[in-house]
Amino acid sequence: MSKFLGLRTTIYRVADMDEARSWYSEVFETLPYFDQPFYIGFNIGGYELGLQPVEAGQASGSENVLTYWGVEDIQEVYNWMVNNGAEPHQEPENVGGEIMVASVRDPWGNVVGMIYNPEFNLGIHD
Repeated sequence: MSKFLGLRTTIYRVADMDEARSWYSEVFETLPYFDQPFYIGFNIGGYELGLQPVEAGQASGSENVLTYWGVEDIQEVYNWMVNNGAEPHQEPENVGGEIMVASVRDPWGNVVGMIYNPEFNLGIHD
């Protein structure tokens, strides 16, 4: 049994917390459960999407880490996000079997990934 329990939180750094709260509330169709000037937290399917303000000297929009949010219809979600102000990053593509991935850049340059993976089983402990 692994000591790691799985992904819990993905944080995007943004320059404007008010705009980011509105944008993420709209595209993920949910309101934050925690909302403070230093952190805004959303519960997305049991996982944490967090927003933090960009501090002086820091940049948002890193491509060093890519997090994929699970979706049922990747083309629909990709189009939804682009139609709501995201910039295309990687159009939906098949990466093997029935698995599809795509990504967009939010208005602050952060890469937001999506994945359709019917083979993935979310088990706490296998």
